[in-house]
Amino acid sequence: MEEGIGIDYKSLKKVVDSSGKLKSEGLRDLAVTSVAFANVRGGKIVIGIEDKDKQPPLNQTLSVKLANDTVTRLKSLCFNVGFLLGEIETHSNGSQFFSITVYPTLKSVATTADGKIYIRIGDQCQPARSEDIVRLASEKDAFQWELQPRNISYTEIPEINLQWFADEIRKSDRVKTNIKELSDIEIIEHYNLIDKGKLTNLGVLWLATAAQRSRLVYPLTVQYIVYDDLEKKIRKEDWQDYSKNPKELLLEIEKEAIELTYYDEFPQGLFRNKIRHYDERLIRELLINAIAHKSYTISGDIFIKVYQDRFEITNPGGLPLGITKDNILHTTYRRNPHLIRILHDLKLMEGEGTGYNLIYEITSRDAKAFPIPTSDYNATSVTQYSKILDEEAVLLLDFIAKNYQLSQKEFIALGVITRHKKILATQLTKELQLTDEDRLRSYISRLSSQSIIINRGEKKGREYLVNPKLIASSKINIKPTLKTIEQPRLKALIEEVLKITPNISIKTIHSKIGDIDISDVRKCVYKLVKEDVLETSGAKTDRSYFLAKKKRIEKEKEK
Repeated sequence: MEEGIGIDYKSLKKVVDSSGKLKSEGLRDLAVTSVAFANVRGGKIVIGIEDKDKQPPLNQTLSVKLANDTVTRLKSLCFNVGFLLGEIETHSNGSQFFSITVYPTLKSVATTADGKIYIRIGDQCQPARSEDIVRLASEKDAFQWELQPRNISYTEIPEINLQWFADEIRKSDRVKTNIKELSDIEIIEHYNLIDKGKLTNLGVLWLATAAQRSRLVYPLTVQYIVYDDLEKKIRKEDWQDYSKNPKELLLEIEKEAIELTYYDEFPQGLFRNKIRHYDERLIRELLINAIAHKSYTISGDIFIKVYQDRFEITNPGGLPLGITKDNILHTTYRRNPHLIRILHDLKLMEGEGTGYNLIYEITSRDAKAFPIPTSDYNATSVTQYSKILDEEAVLLLDFIAKNYQLSQKEFIALGVITRHKKILATQLTKELQLTDEDRLRSYISRLSSQSIIINRGEKKGREYLVNPKLIASSKINIKPTLKTIEQPRLKALIEEVLKITPNISIKTIHSKIGDIDISDVRKCVYKLVKEDVLETSGAKTDRSYFLAKKKRIEKEKEK
C-alpha cells in the first residue's frame, strides 16, 4: 500500500540507533506525523519498513519492549493524540515490523510537546498556517453537528415523514436485510435521526416540517442563477423556504435546471451524435457533493451559477483539511459522515471516495476538461466547462468502449491521452494526481498490453499515444496530426525548414511547422545541434539556427 493521507512508513533506523537505543530526533519526527494524522482523519504509522523496498530489511527482528517504549515516548511528545499499538507482524520475507494506529481528535486540536500544530496533506506532514488553524477548529465542531440533539420530540413531526424515510430505506438494495426488517422508529434511530426521543440536527434536516427546519442555525438553502453571454443575470430560482428534505431538494433542482440539459450535436457518419453540455450523472454528483460536504456551521447558501460555457457550484466551507485540488481524485474525507451514509444508502451518491472518479470518467468519455475546484476558508467552488475539446476523440473513445472492457481508471487515463494526442509520462502522472510514475502502471499497463496505446522514449522522455493501428482499424475519419510524429521524421522536417529558411529561431521554426508542441521542436533542435547537423549564431536570448556546412552540401547533392 502506498503512503498517503492515512498511512506512513518509517524505517527502523528512524527510531533506534546502532546500539538499539531510541533516537530522540527520530521520535520527534514520529510525533509530528502523529499530530498531523490526529488533526485530519487519523492514520497508521508502520515502523520497520524501508521506503524504497516497501518491505522490512532481511533478518530484521523486533522486541515487544521496543514497540512499547516507542509508544510511551511518543505519548510524551504529543498532546491530545490517542494511540493504539498493534502486534509485531512478520513480513513474507521473514522480517518483522509493527504499526501504531493514531486516532483522529474529535473535539480538540492535537499539538506536539512544544505547542506546534501539523496537518496531513497527501503523503506530507505540513505546519498548520493561521487559516488552517481556524479551519481546523471549525472542522472539529462541524464533525459533531449532525448528532447534536434539538429540543424537538419525534412525536412532533408528521407520521408520514417517518414512514417516507423508512420506506425509502427499505426500497434500497444498498441496505442490509436486517436493517430493512426494523420498525420505522428503529430505522430512524439506526441512522442517528433521533437521540433519546429528540431529533438531531440530521433528523431535522430529513424529517422535520418547514417551520422546524427554519430553526436550524444554518439550514440547507440553494440559489440557481442563469447568466447570458454578457454574464448578465437572466433567470433565478431559489429554495429557501425549508420545505424539502435533501432528496426532495435534489430532485427539484434537477427538474428546474433546464439550462443544464442542453446538448451539442456533431456528425457521426449518416447520423448526428448528441452530447449533453453536462452529463446528468456529473450534475447529480456535483450537487450531492455540495450538499454532503457543506459546512452546516457556516452561514451561506449553495449557489449554482450557469454561464454560456460553464457552470459553477459553490457551497459554504472550504475543502476539508488534507484535501487539495491536486489530490482530490485519490483522497477521501467525510465532513458529515452520517449524512453521507444516508445519501449513499438512498442511492443518491456513489460509494465513499468514488464520486470524483466517476466525474473524471464522464469528462474523459466526452473529451471535456476535468472540473476545476477552488477553495478558501469560507467556500468551495467547482467549475465544469461544457466545451468538447476534441470531437474526434469522442468518436474514438466510443469505438474503444464498444470493443474493449476497460476499468474506470483506464478510461480516465485513456481520455487524457486521447485529448492530448501524445503526452509525457510525467505530465500524465500529474494530470491523474499520482505521486509517482510507479502508480501510473495500474492505469496504463492493460492499455499497453492490449495495444490500445503505445509508448515511445525512455525514463523522463517516455510518452504515450493511441496506437495508430487501432485508429486505422476504427475506420473513423480522424485527421492526421504532427503532434504524434516520430522524432526522426521531425528532425528531417526541421532540416527541410532550415534548408529553405536558414538563420531562424526555434519559435520561428515552430511557427512554420505548425501542429506540434514547441517543446518537441526545441528538443529535436538541441539534439541536431549536438549531432553537428545544425549550427547556431547569436546569444542565448536571440539565438538562430542553420544547417551545418557538411549538411548543406549533402542537401545540395540530394537536390
